[in-house]
Amino acid sequence: MSSRAPHTGPHLERKALVVHPDMGVLSALQGQFSKHGITTVVARDIPTTLLALTQHFFDFAIVASRISEEGDGWPVAGVLRLVFPQATVLALAPQTDLFTLKAAINNGIDELCQSGSTAEEIVAIALAFQSGRSRDLVSPRLQ
Repeated sequence: MSSRAPHTGPHLERKALVVHPDMGVLSALQGQFSKHGITTVVARDIPTTLLALTQHFFDFAIVASRISEEGDGWPVAGVLRLVFPQATVLALAPQTDLFTLKAAINNGIDELCQSGSTAEEIVAIALAFQSGRSRDLVSPRLQ
């Protein structure tokens, strides 16, 4: 059995997983990631998401808080965090109230975006978050 390392680094292909029930949102995010040279795998439901997890390594994941029913995106994002601990995981939620923030924190979400955010904004946040994390991993701060 071979052990595979995540695709990280400037010379290897980076991949993003986008999980959202709306085809328009999927297409817009895929287009934005593509502009940055990032291959995108899209899923509109949980079974397709689980299949993608078995087939690819992801550097980014964008997950809607509601995939099929209210709140089912949170455990999906939590699984992504466990399977790909170095990935940047963002969640899209209709609001950022206390319960939403609690769900995001409890499931290891790196950043929470409101559902009305544009694809450009969401991808920019994901890229900025990962570049900031990369710097921290390379040269940890002294406190």
